[in-house]
Amino acid sequence: MPDHLSYEREFDEIRPQQYGWNNSVRRSPCMNLFPISLITLIFLPLTSSIALAQATVEKPSAPLKAIAVVHPTEGSKVSGTVTFTEVADGVQVHAELTGLTPGKHGFHVHEFGDCSAADASSAGAHFNPTNQPHAAPDATARHVGDMGNIEADTSGAAKLDYLDHHMSLANDDRSILGRSVVVHAKADDLKSQPAGDSGARVACGVIGRAKSQ
Repeated sequence: MPDHLSYEREFDEIRPQQYGWNNSVRRSPCMNLFPISLITLIFLPLTSSIALAQATVEKPSAPLKAIAVVHPTEGSKVSGTVTFTEVADGVQVHAELTGLTPGKHGFHVHEFGDCSAADASSAGAHFNPTNQPHAAPDATARHVGDMGNIEADTSGAAKLDYLDHHMSLANDDRSILGRSVVVHAKADDLKSQPAGDSGARVACGVIGRAKSQ
């Protein structure tokens, strides 16, 4: 009489041949899916991380921006704002002032971010880290702080917008961050040393980091 082992042998050896089975047909579907599931679990977080990293790298950063809020010195009425924005080939300077006498006024970045003195003498001299002579803003050799003149209309309002190729908002020796903007009573003649003979200081504002948009 066939024993239990004989029936198992018949099932394992004879039936597959009779019905055209092979060993892979009798494997559990779960066994076939297991390696695929494992690979998916390993690589899905990895691909997600790569995609996130690429999105982070490709996102453009906001340009560096600084601002000086200008306040009058003793006996003056001059006030306003000066903004500095990093662009591809320099720093874009935009100034809007009121309370000036009509005409041109010397307009510079000074070495110290200190406007505490009544006459703004605490701001020090022109910012000149490269030890160059005083000159016009478009000169090759000039103080980093030489911004020339800002011109007021008959109402005392003045605007200035120009691109400066000498100053910086980065962490280097030409950075104007932490310095000050000083406005003078007279026009800068752009040649007299050391400061253009532009007279008393009528306004001062410390340059600080601004919120980038």
